[in-house]
Amino acid sequence: MVLLLWLVAAEMGVAQVAPAPRKASQAQVARQFLRSVLRGDYAAAYTRLAPEVRRAVSRERFEASARPLWRNGQRRGQDIELYKLGVRLAGPSSRLFYAFTFSSESATTPPPAVLEVTFRDTTARVVLGFGLRPGPATAPVRLAPAAKRNGLRR
Repeated sequence: MVLLLWLVAAEMGVAQVAPAPRKASQAQVARQFLRSVLRGDYAAAYTRLAPEVRRAVSRERFEASARPLWRNGQRRGQDIELYKLGVRLAGPSSRLFYAFTFSSESATTPPPAVLEVTFRDTTARVVLGFGLRPGPATAPVRLAPAAKRNGLRR
């Protein structure tokens, strides 16, 4: 009987082994970084910066740079949503970026502001840069010439 209880307990222990942790995706790293900044947890955000950025930028300078994002989060809310992913071409190099919007403004097209996080390349899991940018401008809608001839106007 004791042996049977021991075998059942041992089998239960094997069944409860946790799976190996997955490596966070770039989008998850970008979101975690921004959420830390929006909460004012600059220490956590600073650790997600690339080592060369941390060597070049003191924690105090980083906090001063991150504070405008925090202030915007205080006004707009701390919840964010992924808006787009892209590549910004800058001279001979390019940088992968993730742009987020404040959830409170997700229905606004285009969003008034986007939060950007840049990475060196597709394999990087440390933040190279970040910023708050004005949202993209909307282009006026123009009707095709045939629509104008048919009496349709805006």
